[in-house]
Amino acid sequence: MYALTEEGIKYLKHGLPEKRLIELLKENNGLLMRDATKELGGEFAIALQWCKKYKCITVTDGKLALAGDMPRETKHQESALKEIAAGREPDPDVLQILIQRKLVEKESEGIVKQAEKFVGKEITNLNTELIKTGMWRKVKLRPYNVEAHGKKIYIGKQQPYNRFLRSVRRKLVEMGFQEMKGPTVELEFWNFDALFQPQNHPSRDWTQTYSLKSPKEGTLPEKVLVEKVKATHENGWTTGSIGWGYKWDPAKAARLMPRAHGTALSARTLANGPTIPGRYFAVSRCYRPDIIDMTHGVEFNQTEGIVIDESLNFKNLLGVLKEFAVEFANAEKVKFLSDYYPFTEPSVQMSAKHPQLGWVELGGAGIFREELTKPLGVDVPVIAWGLGIDRLAMFKLGINDIRNLFSQNLDWLRKQVIV
Repeated sequence: MYALTEEGIKYLKHGLPEKRLIELLKENNGLLMRDATKELGGEFAIALQWCKKYKCITVTDGKLALAGDMPRETKHQESALKEIAAGREPDPDVLQILIQRKLVEKESEGIVKQAEKFVGKEITNLNTELIKTGMWRKVKLRPYNVEAHGKKIYIGKQQPYNRFLRSVRRKLVEMGFQEMKGPTVELEFWNFDALFQPQNHPSRDWTQTYSLKSPKEGTLPEKVLVEKVKATHENGWTTGSIGWGYKWDPAKAARLMPRAHGTALSARTLANGPTIPGRYFAVSRCYRPDIIDMTHGVEFNQTEGIVIDESLNFKNLLGVLKEFAVEFANAEKVKFLSDYYPFTEPSVQMSAKHPQLGWVELGGAGIFREELTKPLGVDVPVIAWGLGIDRLAMFKLGINDIRNLFSQNLDWLRKQVIV
């Protein structure tokens, strides 16, 4: 059996080069060689060679002219190409010319033998041998059961919680917030003192906060800022407050600790001359000693945010918090409770109703006290919040155990829907 080469298939579709050259000469009553070359491209040399062989053209001073009609050899070769394409063998002499022109090649006998093995049998898939030899017409194709369940394939995808965190970041940026950055190992100064949290506060006890074993201390920021914070703690400085009424110890403020909350980033941002009005956020890793259960962990993520503007009030804060709960957690019911934090006044706690766990606290918020903002160089209202984004994710992903966010359970990970 014989088959057309790629060049043979091309000539079957568009015609042999010599035929196309003869037709061009007929249409134009002769043609300059450069124009014929432009028309036929790389096939001009082939066409010229065969036309000279058949003595059907003349070449004078770079001009081609027709010297006879279409050679019968050309007609025979085109007919032979059609016969081979239809699976029939043409005249042996013409076939030999086509083979020499590399328009036809003999199919491998091995392919034919491979294809013959399937003749008359029922098969599931067509292979190359059956298609090339045309023997696919002589086999039985097994019918498919389109209702049968196929093999389940688990595609690669982002870890569900990481995907949620990315979406939160993207939405906050779309809302006009700038992201805050800061170190995970923090000075107590930024984690507590700059937030007007006294050095004898219970939350600074070793049972409530982690500390670094080595190195134990870091370097405090510039002296002017430290002196303002110190004066505010001791006597209120120029804030109108009376402070906490104790002697502030810079050694305690210089101690290093794993960051306990994202509010440390807000303090750093305020001290570094923020844009006013401005919006800032952070998704930060935090660490606190706690009893691990369905809604608590010793390390967790927190989404921290501040908005700085002269016209802000407590009602604006509640509106932002509700938008968070609805937009990021798909919470249907949200409630606010009055609360206390050393660095905000008034303060509020936000909770949302989980389908299985009931009311779950999502975090705290409030308006930063002047004892915090003024020493850091800001003299306009700042609304602030710190929400447990792990708990927001529990709502969004429909889970009832916070530990599942960091699960290595492949079955759970595979079943998470990509939205």
